Amino acid sequence: MQIFARVVESHSFAGAAKSLSVPRSTVSRTIQDLEAFLGASLLQRTTRTLSLTPGGSLYYDHCLRVLNEVEAVETQLSFSTSQARGKLRIDMTASFARQIVLPAIAQFQARYPEIDLVLTLGDRTIDLIQEGVDCVVRSGVPENSALLVARKVGSFAWLVCASPDYVARHGRPQSLEELQQHQLIEFHSGRSGRSIDWRFIADGQERTIAVKGKLAVNDTDAYLACALEGLGLIRIADYLAAPHLRSGRLVQVLQQYAGPAVPLSVIYPQSRHLSSTVRAFVGWMAELLSDVAVRT
Repeated sequence: MQIFARVVESHSFAGAAKSLSVPRSTVSRTIQDLEAFLGASLLQRTTRTLSLTPGGSLYYDHCLRVLNEVEAVETQLSFSTSQARGKLRIDMTASFARQIVLPAIAQFQARYPEIDLVLTLGDRTIDLIQEGVDCVVRSGVPENSALLVARKVGSFAWLVCASPDYVARHGRPQSLEELQQHQLIEFHSGRSGRSIDWRFIADGQERTIAVKGKLAVNDTDAYLACALEGLGLIRIADYLAAPHLRSGRLVQVLQQYAGPAVPLSVIYPQSRHLSSTVRAFVGWMAELLSDVAVRT
């Protein structure tokens, strides 16, 4: 299940093999054995693309639930509340902290009263060992490293959104081709400094849209503010868009073009694999994100 889930999230056998530090042949053989055991095809393969069959999509959703439940049980059995104590240094993006973690952090403190938290906010590449950070929360498929462990705790989807005022003035794009007729707000990565492309799944194939706009920002709150002010279209995480969609301050467009699910992982040094504080945080994050997915 772990290998299958990683293939789905990496969109390739090679990507899954790299992230899991196993030979590509192991990944391929595992998927073949899994499909043979289930008696169903899970993946549609072509020379250039890899996509889920309807049965594969159903199985993937259940895999995530099972894997999260196993992780939660392992965490609960391995470390009791009384054993989790000490200082825990965590780095995450400011938008993720404000929207998801900080509103619920009192629950973590009540469950683990002997853990002292130090939160730093950003999305730059961090040398955890050199900087003394216990773990980071990052989106996307983590880069392979023999010194790091990445534990997936959830995932989110990208949504294309705009304000009702923008839609009233410029209309709704009905296709990916129509995006070139609209004002797209660029988001520059804090890690690379480059504009982040928009990725979609259209007709079973992945499409990439290079964003070229008259306005660019490198801060998520500013990016969201651009959409709320009616300055253009943005592509933003569903958990950040959710409250504004509910209030009517944003509307979603291009719903027919689903984007690849983006995994959220807690990453920590291999040497801290048995840290009770990190284990406690990983288990709590998995629970929190599962609840957030239901509410949004």
